[in-house]
Amino acid sequence: MKVNNRPSTSQLWRRLLPTAAILVVGTAVVVGLAVLKPAPQTAPAKPATIPQVSVVFAKPVDKSLSVRSQGTVTPRREIDVVAQVAGQIRKVADKFAAGGFFPAGEQLLEIDPRDYELALIKAAAKVAESAQLLATEKGRGRQAKKQWRDLGNNEANELFLRKPQLAAAYANIAAAKADRDRALLDLERTKISVPFSGRVRSKSVDLGQYVTPGTRVATVYDTSRAEIRLPLTDRQSGLIALPRGSEYHPSAQLPQVTISGTIGGEIYEWQGRIVRTDASIDTDTRLYYAIVEIIDPFLVHPDVTHAPLEVGLFIDALITGRTIADVIEIPRRAVFKNNRIYCLDDDDRVLLKHVQVLSSDREKAWIKGDIREGEAIIVGGQNFLSVGRRVRAVALQKHIENTSLKTASSNR
Repeated sequence: MKVNNRPSTSQLWRRLLPTAAILVVGTAVVVGLAVLKPAPQTAPAKPATIPQVSVVFAKPVDKSLSVRSQGTVTPRREIDVVAQVAGQIRKVADKFAAGGFFPAGEQLLEIDPRDYELALIKAAAKVAESAQLLATEKGRGRQAKKQWRDLGNNEANELFLRKPQLAAAYANIAAAKADRDRALLDLERTKISVPFSGRVRSKSVDLGQYVTPGTRVATVYDTSRAEIRLPLTDRQSGLIALPRGSEYHPSAQLPQVTISGTIGGEIYEWQGRIVRTDASIDTDTRLYYAIVEIIDPFLVHPDVTHAPLEVGLFIDALITGRTIADVIEIPRRAVFKNNRIYCLDDDDRVLLKHVQVLSSDREKAWIKGDIREGEAIIVGGQNFLSVGRRVRAVALQKHIENTSLKTASSNR
């Protein structure tokens, strides 16, 4: 007997009707929400914000910009003193020592002169002997000429009149005098001196030592002037009235330089002037080199508070620049990308301008360019600006004062 487990038609309808009712009601709800939802309302547009910028106002003036550089003190003239004759050193001056000062022409060393004194005596005797021979030949020539005239013949050969012998006598006495002068010169060279006031940098010989011609006895330098070679970039050289060319420059027109250096833990200053430049630009660094000259660097006056300038001292130099027209001083942060600034037009819109940066330090920059007097120059925040954008300008000093007041209020 088979059992039928399939549901009847009435049972199927009872199962499907609730599901269909739920679907119909859900669809009606969704359609109702879509139809009856309120229309979207447009939010009111916010007004565009105008950024605030700090500005300074251009004030072109005629200004002399100083240039800083560094260098090392060197002597203007330095030479090796060498012996010109051979012999043993017999005398040495007390000033002949490393660091010793000496006046021009003062004897520093003396080589044993006795051999040269004897040579001078012999040379003088040779001169006397040659003079005697010349006088004899002159007498013989006059006598031969008289004898030939007594013979009644006006023509005579030069040999009979002893003219060749007389010429030889003249040549012998000239050679003898040259030997005497050479002996005298050698004797003078036994006394070694220098033709300028100087200082001994180092010595190579001492008392009792034997020297030969060409032996270096000392290295000395001139103390009347010192020099400093200062490197300058092309931009720095444009700020200074450097003496170029072969024209004459009066001392009053040469750029003045203040030299400062540390000696014994104290900072001292000296005054000098740029007297010339190197003959060419350094091909490796592309730098100019200006030569500063300091007169009497080792002379100390009682009423001047500075120490003698030492050769080899590393110094700082402040060079007085030439006067340049229409220079504008602005904060350093107003310049971006080396030579660009943002200015404002009459409608407070941003303008981009290229300028020439003459000089700068950590705080300030000095520029030249197509900028009129009173034109607003934006200080800082250039990364958030663009050409043509409208801004609200606030003077930098006023902005600083407002910021200071806010900071003080917040600290109370």
